[in-house]
Amino acid sequence: MMVTLVKFLIGISIALLANSTNTYEPIRESSEWTEVYVSRNGIKESKPEAFQILNNKCNVCHRKRNKRRVFTTENMNTWANDIYTQVFVKKRMPKGKKIKLTSKEYQDLLTWISSTKTSTNGI
Repeated sequence: MMVTLVKFLIGISIALLANSTNTYEPIRESSEWTEVYVSRNGIKESKPEAFQILNNKCNVCHRKRNKRRVFTTENMNTWANDIYTQVFVKKRMPKGKKIKLTSKEYQDLLTWISSTKTSTNGI
């Protein structure tokens, strides 16, 4: 989904740059198009899916072994950087052989983590 968004944004940018005549108006249109694309494709609504993954795949162990880091909808955004590091960079989580994340679950988590970065930076 992220690849599609990037291709879409590049295509819009190229089209707007090709049609622009030394004005900044097309750039504003580009941000409006991006907002429409984002809202239609549910990118901003990635938190419920991410919480479902955290609750079903992560909290199972965390409730038993790491009670300080049980994820809730209220605290999950504060843990986004740590989740990214443990899941995507260090590949330590999820632990064990029984619990695995599907490629869609990885993508959903990554989409949610990206949305926490953009929403806190005002983008």
